[in-house]
Amino acid sequence: QAQLVESGGGLVQAGGSLRLSCAASGTIFRINAMDWYRQAPGKERELVAASSSGGNTNYADSVKGRFTISRDNAKNVVYLQMNSLKPEDTGVYYCNARIMRSRWAYETTLWGQGTQVSVSS
Repeated sequence: QAQLVESGGGLVQAGGSLRLSCAASGTIFRINAMDWYRQAPGKERELVAASSSGGNTNYADSVKGRFTISRDNAKNVVYLQMNSLKPEDTGVYYCNARIMRSRWAYETTLWGQGTQVSVSS
């Protein structure tokens, strides 16, 4: 069984920074993609930043230039460095990974438990 465990959320003032981490563990042959989503109160979950196994990254327009996604493939960890945080960045941040448990397995989607990020004005 594979799972994702997130850490690094918290309360920060506007303009501050936080770094989120998400570690994948368990039976994993390959991780194809690792992304970060967030869900603000009363809103749908949205993609914040995406990273492919080949190193390509994509960002939501609202976070471009402020957030950086990076991966440590040797450790199966993805990070989200968040700078110049704004109150509208507040929400629960979820890690998402598409993995293969073996060479012959179908791709499986994993979600982390979520970590709260709160930005005060």
